[in-house]
Amino acid sequence: MIEQQIDIPTKDGKTTTFICHPEREGPYPTILFYMDAPAIREELRDMARRLASVGYYVMLPNLYYRSGVMELADLGITDMDAWRAKMFEFMESLTMTMIMEDTDALLAYAENQSAADTRRVGCVGYCMSGQYSVNAAARYPERIFAAASIYGVRLVTDKDDSPHLAPAKTGAELYFGCAETDHWAPPEMVEALRTAMAGKNAEVELYPGVEHGFAFPQRPVYNKQAAERHWERLFSLFHRRLQA
Repeated sequence: MIEQQIDIPTKDGKTTTFICHPEREGPYPTILFYMDAPAIREELRDMARRLASVGYYVMLPNLYYRSGVMELADLGITDMDAWRAKMFEFMESLTMTMIMEDTDALLAYAENQSAADTRRVGCVGYCMSGQYSVNAAARYPERIFAAASIYGVRLVTDKDDSPHLAPAKTGAELYFGCAETDHWAPPEMVEALRTAMAGKNAEVELYPGVEHGFAFPQRPVYNKQAAERHWERLFSLFHRRLQA
């Protein structure tokens, strides 16, 4: 596996991005891996490696670079309430416009890399970034062919960038993996999303008996069976749309 961590220039500065891909053959379809609210950490790098190992050029950017932070552990905050408050502060500092401009920069960089195929792009986002993944597909309908939101938030809103409106803007296949117990995406929101996706090139799947965050091995709510199902869904989606 080839790994590197580099600073990619953006409109607002530079985003430190973890990139990994197989050593041989290529170029590989590009996958944009948008982090969740707790930010970059080895747990996410391991997940990026797992995606890359089956034949992808995976990019995991730091979305909090504008706030001057990458790993929240580096802040040295030991009080959990204070840590959570700081995390939400960083999360709320982001806008869809910012993330889409970062996406432009990531793809512009990948276009000049021999290991990356940016004609075939997929994306996945967890938690706060599920909406980013889906909106990226809407922004690049000519090259993003698959987008996944795993226990994403703000799935149905009154804004123009609401994920439930994405099928009208992209031909990408969309996948929404939702936890049965999720304060950020309650049952009524999931059902509204399911209704909006009916007849579209999209799937809304409810993972029974699990909570928001179930796919992260380091979380107390980690559920191995559900996590492995989510990997099977991602591998199938990306293979079907990016490699088949």
